[in-house]
Amino acid sequence: MRVRTLELNQGQRNKLETGHKEGKTARFRQRCQIILLKSQGRTAKSIGEIGEIGEIGEIVGLSAVSVTQWLNRYDAEEIAGLQTRPGRGRPRVFNEARDAQVVKAAVQAERQRLAHAKQSLEDQLGKRFSTQTLKRFLKHLAAHGNASGGAPNNSPILNSPRSV
Repeated sequence: MRVRTLELNQGQRNKLETGHKEGKTARFRQRCQIILLKSQGRTAKSIGEIGEIGEIGEIVGLSAVSVTQWLNRYDAEEIAGLQTRPGRGRPRVFNEARDAQVVKAAVQAERQRLAHAKQSLEDQLGKRFSTQTLKRFLKHLAAHGNASGGAPNNSPILNSPRSV
């Protein structure tokens, strides 16, 4: 069985150590740690029992297959390959450019009843979403100066109790 080795120069090691310590997301920090552990000669998969998670997998809490996939991405793309690619996860329900005016109009029409505004928007846009999602979008609009009703912190909907 061939054991995969990974040699890092000092520049690569410094970038990975910085990413491991200061990376924006926990996943990116974990991926940097995987590469650093592999460069220390640790194995992704134990040679012992079948189904046993290897050393690196045990440390970071991933399977040996996942560890190997991140090693392959690092080999192909270096540290940029450890970032989460765009388009992962659920798409946003609201698009600021497309939906801001419609949402503002619905909220203005049902200013004191967010549940009614939500139902109206669901019918109008043909999408299902939670009241919390609508609140988050309104908060986003307020933070960027796009909310109706003046100053960002003066919106009665944004300052309403969470039990709406």
